[in-house]
Amino acid sequence: MQWQDEAVIIGVKRHGETSVIAELMTRERGRHLGLVRSGRSRTMQPVLQPGNRVEAVWRARLDEHLGEFKLEPVRLRAAKLMETATAVYGVQAMGALLRLLPERDPHPHLFEALDIILDAMDDPSEAGELFVRFELAVLNDLGFGLDLAECAATGARDDLVYVSPKSGRAVSRQAGAPYADRMLALPPFLQERNSLAANRGTMAEAFRLTGFFLHRHVYEPRGLTESTAREGFVQAALKALSDGSRQIDR
Repeated sequence: MQWQDEAVIIGVKRHGETSVIAELMTRERGRHLGLVRSGRSRTMQPVLQPGNRVEAVWRARLDEHLGEFKLEPVRLRAAKLMETATAVYGVQAMGALLRLLPERDPHPHLFEALDIILDAMDDPSEAGELFVRFELAVLNDLGFGLDLAECAATGARDDLVYVSPKSGRAVSRQAGAPYADRMLALPPFLQERNSLAANRGTMAEAFRLTGFFLHRHVYEPRGLTESTAREGFVQAALKALSDGSRQIDR
């Protein structure tokens, strides 16, 4: 068995004296593990850093085997990703999200999103918006997607300001007013017809929204806890917005 694919490194574990087991997010084959011989060598260590993009060739006698990777660097961005707290935490947090998905289950759109967000990490506020959308995409692929396009009660597509914690569907201001204290906020920048960028308040609401549904549908049923990296990323992204690194209007 052999295949070749584009991939982003999301994790590495030691294996024996000189080798490692690399965890990659591939374009066509999802999250995939494989042995890298001499992975702890001076030549390979800079390549095997989370966030780097590589060309991967995987070989194994049978498809169900761990197999062995041969990796060629395509974009070594790990050093740049170490420059800010947002980037350091962001790489780890996205890796933790991808581990919620079954191994070897294809999610090409998540590969593309991961690659784009990693390139945007030098702008923490932009990375924050993209990260929230990444969480929404992971929730959708796990079967718990949110419907933020129209009001669950009336079908209206305007003035959507709430999300029902029960259904995960948007609710208009008028329909949700009697239950406002029990609703989650729908940040304007997540609405299809809204061109506003995030500010600190709406970004915090967005993180609260995705975090709520991740806990309810994914972490709690599996007996998992939220990645500490996510909290680090959230705090770094909110601090960047507090520092005025981005205007509210596009």
